[in-house]
Amino acid sequence: MVGLGNAAKKIQQLSDLAEKLYARVTELREMLEATQEQVDDTHERVTQLERQLDEQRALVDALAEEQGLDPEMLTATAAIEEAESGTEPDAPTGDE
Repeated sequence: MVGLGNAAKKIQQLSDLAEKLYARVTELREMLEATQEQVDDTHERVTQLERQLDEQRALVDALAEEQGLDPEMLTATAAIEEAESGTEPDAPTGDE
């Protein structure tokens, strides 16, 4: 009867392991769902920010043109100056 005792013990061990694995898979599924929700929310916010940025860009361009300035030329000049100075736009300068 020792064989049956060992078999029962192994079956119990496998059952315990299966329960642990099931709990872990459930936990991972919940984490994945939460992450997906965060990704979806972030995507919506980014889309909204891009839309707002496009609207602001159009307003700035209209104001520049109203003042007799060429928005594309201003953008190109700013990009050249940034490239020559080796700084990125909106980078902290240490003066703050």
